[in-house]
Amino acid sequence: MFRSALLSLALAAFPLAGPATAQSTDDMVSVSILPGWRDADGTHVAALRFEMAEGWKTYWRAPGEAGIPPRFDWRNSDNLRAVDILWPTPQQTTTNGMRTIGYERDLILPVRLTPTQAGQPITLAADLEIGICNDICVPVDTKVRLELPLDPGHRDPRIAAALAARPYTAAEAGVGRVTCAVSPIEGGLRLSTEIEMKQMGQSEMVAIETDNPELWVAQSDTSRNGNRLNAETEIYHVDGRGVMLNRGALRFTVLSTGDAVDIQGCTGR
Repeated sequence: MFRSALLSLALAAFPLAGPATAQSTDDMVSVSILPGWRDADGTHVAALRFEMAEGWKTYWRAPGEAGIPPRFDWRNSDNLRAVDILWPTPQQTTTNGMRTIGYERDLILPVRLTPTQAGQPITLAADLEIGICNDICVPVDTKVRLELPLDPGHRDPRIAAALAARPYTAAEAGVGRVTCAVSPIEGGLRLSTEIEMKQMGQSEMVAIETDNPELWVAQSDTSRNGNRLNAETEIYHVDGRGVMLNRGALRFTVLSTGDAVDIQGCTGR
């Protein structure tokens, strides 16, 4: 029941394209792999490139109230042990009164790849499920594959710029204590968080993520009192089960019109 309610909410905010609006997704978005370079430690830095037509956008890993979260399947890759997606700072947008988080036009999404066998080339294969939205939302399933060069290569300035656009860490931003309190509500939990940090821009929003993909986190209500940023949200299990939280694994990303900050974990209060 809860999963159906979430789907209805998304469809109300972003209607899906129907037969009358049929259009090739190739006209809306194209996905390719930038081969990147090998680092001295043997890992490889590459990137997925999303080129979107004018007016179209896609979503960040935590897309907001009605966005479509991207999914990546790397299992058809060769000589690939681990993938770390290095997300650039996203933008906040509002559509039909609902705030979403994502990217417009050309997105370079860096990935750090660890080979299974050091000194051997990696073939990166990605099966992607993404949503792209304009006045309508279109689900896109696509596949990309590329054998990456084994030599160090040159640092691609497009990937380097995307890496530089990541959020600050808590230490880099001078974040102080991060505390949170959990209280039960009907069917779920309420999470209240206080972050000690200076204001870095206007329109601050705290995006909250858990380490459990079966938990749904509502958009937080964010407010500021001096150097304390407060965020409150509700968390539910998508199948209506009980909710358990690992405070140390919670992830808070502070977004604003200025810089962004990526914060890991909180302590009880």
